[in-house]
Amino acid sequence: MPLWTVFHTPGIFTDKEKHQLASHIADHYEQVGLPRFYVVTLFHQTRPEDFYVGGEPAPVGVRVVIDHIARRNADRESRRRTAQWVKGMLQPHLERNAGLHWEFHIDETSDDLWMINGIVPPPAGSDAEKLWAETNSASPY
Repeated sequence: MPLWTVFHTPGIFTDKEKHQLASHIADHYEQVGLPRFYVVTLFHQTRPEDFYVGGEPAPVGVRVVIDHIARRNADRESRRRTAQWVKGMLQPHLERNAGLHWEFHIDETSDDLWMINGIVPPPAGSDAEKLWAETNSASPY
């Protein structure tokens, strides 16, 4: 399950842009074989007076926290490719904001600590996971 949590000051994203970005994120994970419903994107608007960088208020800022659970990068090079992909995904949505401070990081969490609707997700690439991807829903297997 990729969980993208996007903290942002007001005016960074319209509702339409949030939908477009969330859909684009889900598209990518679907293309690499994950069930689309694994992808959760949360937007949290944060008041500028509550957004600090280096101990100073940031009038325009975005901080993205990404949790990867369903898959992990195998090595340094794949982690770098993932970071470049995230940069490429975010940059078009953010570069139009003058003076914007933006950053992201990705955590890779053990899939032993993950359930969907009380069900342990099927093993990566298994027939059960492929069925979940086809039906776009969790079901006992």
